[in-house]
Amino acid sequence: MTVKDPETTRPVLMNDDQTTLLLSVFPTSLGWFGLLGDGQSVHGVEIGYPSASSIRRRIGSASARESDWNPELRSRLEDFAAGQPTDFDDVELALPPLTRFRFLVMKHVRQVGYGRTTSYGEVARKIGRPGAARAVGSAMANNPLPILVPCHRVIAASGRLGGFSAPQGTQLKRQLLEMEAAASG
Repeated sequence: MTVKDPETTRPVLMNDDQTTLLLSVFPTSLGWFGLLGDGQSVHGVEIGYPSASSIRRRIGSASARESDWNPELRSRLEDFAAGQPTDFDDVELALPPLTRFRFLVMKHVRQVGYGRTTSYGEVARKIGRPGAARAVGSAMANNPLPILVPCHRVIAASGRLGGFSAPQGTQLKRQLLEMEAAASG
């Protein structure tokens, strides 16, 4: 199934019930990561899990076949987790169906560079929806592609971290931001 990117009308590959997704599970210094995809595009990223089995339970064994389907991206994610500045702009993403608002949030947040942060309110202003900071937070809470769409770089205007939906919660968000700041500084 394909959907059109509302900005460019470029087809974006989507999973349908006939596509077998592949799951790569691997340890990093930030916990276990899972990379879910179709062999070309990334459909989901899971980060900061205490074990491989916890990712497998989260994904569900019936919905994915285990495979190191993208060793180059796995290696880049391992490097990222080890504190090496890494860019993921070239990674093809398969976004789930999104409202135009959520698509614009994801697109803008994907452009927030390594070692930088922005606020929920600033994202809302940049996409032409001032006053929608809480809706930006909701979009980030439902981000299926953390790190690739770096929702950890979005914080409250006050400097408060806000939420983070990874298993380690805001502790992992703080660790990611500190790691990036140290590597960038």
